[in-house]
Amino acid sequence: MTTDSLLRQQLIALLTGEQAHMSFESAVANYPPAHFNTQPPNVPYTFWHLLEHLRICQRDILDFCMLPPQDYVWLKFPDDLWPKPEAKADAAIWEMTIQSFLTDRAALVALARNPATDLHAPLPHGEPYTVLREILVIADHNAYHVGELASLRQMLGLWPGGHGPADK
Repeated sequence: MTTDSLLRQQLIALLTGEQAHMSFESAVANYPPAHFNTQPPNVPYTFWHLLEHLRICQRDILDFCMLPPQDYVWLKFPDDLWPKPEAKADAAIWEMTIQSFLTDRAALVALARNPATDLHAPLPHGEPYTVLREILVIADHNAYHVGELASLRQMLGLWPGGHGPADK
């Protein structure tokens, strides 16, 4: 196996949560619908806001990697990266957010897997931006917030049986 293919395998594992952190799928599994819009104590957003933030940021990175510079729209931090504070989700919106996240993540995985993707070449948006850097940035961001989602669920006792995944 080449160094390049090993790097690609590791990037895919990092994106999909097969390393030292919980997967996105595990963090959202069996999430109680009554708490989609719950705002945990001392947190300025709801569970769905956090989920939507993950989706928006991942989509932004995908667009940044895939779109030509003239078509890419720079998002303003933090306003464009979070839903409005009053925004709420129902079951359909919650599921749409999850499915959109998974679809975009699959596109990033395909980008990382494709041997034609030069992971080290500067993106047209300028250095130091490369596909490798962008995948590392979004994988790190996703792992951080997936861990946050899991910890907040634990804090509020929102795992099936009132325990976390480690208690199974």
